[in-house]
Amino acid sequence: MTFDEACKLTNDQARDYLEKLRWDGKPFCAHCACLEVTKLNGKATRPGVYKCKACRKQFTVTVGTIFEDSHIELRQWVKAFSLVCSSKKGISAHQLYRMLGLGSYKSAWHMAHRIRWAMQNEPLKGLLTGVVESDETWIGGKIKGKGKGPILDNKVAVQALIQRRGPMAARVIGRVTVKNLKNSFMELVSNDATLYTDELQQYKPIARRFKKHKTVNHSDGEYARGNVHCNTAESYFALLKRGVHGTFHHVGKQHLQKYADEFCFRWNHRETTDAKRTEAALRLAPGARLMYRTA
Repeated sequence: MTFDEACKLTNDQARDYLEKLRWDGKPFCAHCACLEVTKLNGKATRPGVYKCKACRKQFTVTVGTIFEDSHIELRQWVKAFSLVCSSKKGISAHQLYRMLGLGSYKSAWHMAHRIRWAMQNEPLKGLLTGVVESDETWIGGKIKGKGKGPILDNKVAVQALIQRRGPMAARVIGRVTVKNLKNSFMELVSNDATLYTDELQQYKPIARRFKKHKTVNHSDGEYARGNVHCNTAESYFALLKRGVHGTFHHVGKQHLQKYADEFCFRWNHRETTDAKRTEAALRLAPGARLMYRTA
């Protein structure tokens, strides 16, 4: 569904669309997963309500999803997903607030974070294998007169791990230490992988557990030697930084992982259409609901 098509939806059509994505014609209870459910069509019942024959509880397609207990209309949610998924460098909460005509900026901010929460629920199908690039960058503001590097707590490091012609993942690691880098590798990368990195010293003790380790020397101006390079990771960082500096302007450290996951999701679905990317994100809506106080 394109953004233009999403803009033409009524609330009933948006509900039908979400039911199709979540249930594919076979509704099940959001409380006990029982398949024996009945749609209630009484005059006193609001649209889209089902009742489970096993637990006797009522539910709608929004129960057990990020939309649960939201006062924002479902058609607005679909439009918001479409905007976030089609914006290569992200879309700010202020822009969502203006384009959707929401009641407050606070609603738009929480809405955007719920969408990122859904995006980060997409698991990798398995550990990264084959040729895996690893690189890291620093995200944060500058301190006047202190240069561009990380000074005290003004910047945090983000590590990108990208499988050649495959998926990627990013982790906010705070500081570039052997321990922090090792944790990401153990979580995400297969021991049979071949690592391509720069000559950062912290990689040397970690690389021993992998099949091969090849490096490029950035300090000598070497950014590629044949197919040995970290340029794929650099291209992800370029998008992330343009989003942080050009779209969001400021990202709190406590929220940076959510933004990194948002850009990861778009990266992993970069070869599909905006409509298919939106549909993939909406399929991730079921799950724990992000509360405003913990967003």
